[in-house]
Amino acid sequence: MSSTRDIDALIEMMAKLPGLGPRSARRAVLHMIRKRELLFTPLADLLQQVAVTARECMRCGNIGTTDICDICTSEKRGNGQICVVEDVADLWAMERAAVFHGRYHVLGGTLSALDQIGPDQLRIPQLVTRVETENVTEIILALNATIDGQTTAHYIADQLEQHVTLTSLAQGVPIGGELDYLDDGTISAALTARKAL
Repeated sequence: MSSTRDIDALIEMMAKLPGLGPRSARRAVLHMIRKRELLFTPLADLLQQVAVTARECMRCGNIGTTDICDICTSEKRGNGQICVVEDVADLWAMERAAVFHGRYHVLGGTLSALDQIGPDQLRIPQLVTRVETENVTEIILALNATIDGQTTAHYIADQLEQHVTLTSLAQGVPIGGELDYLDDGTISAALTARKAL
């Protein structure tokens, strides 16, 4: 039995995280072991706590620790605008930019014939319901500028064009670009220069 079996298993698990390969994971684990009291123990406690308390917002799909997230419950955010994003990481990128003051709707992906992902596998029906039941005046489509993202945007536009004003992000988001990788200024410029579909 190896004396480093648990450490090796931790390194292997950390290497599965986005942005970390085996070398980076090894360095991170070694650093945490060396700073056990400052990093390792608090991190382990937080991981356990978040594993128990994290949940998806029942209204918009954001991740938080309550059934309805802070953005959805904030009266200040109820301005009639819903920004539709592909993923929670995109929502967090928009929040980092601090230029959008409405509410969000996370689709959970994009339509993809290749991957057999249709509207019912995404949160598109819930978006239609929100438009019908909430006081929504504008839907801002902030989907990634990929083929699947644009296909999804067109599908949503077809579903909602009779019910609400539809806009999409404009300048600043390059074709093939993903919101999570854009800087705050680019996101701000794209949101400000959005256009009608």
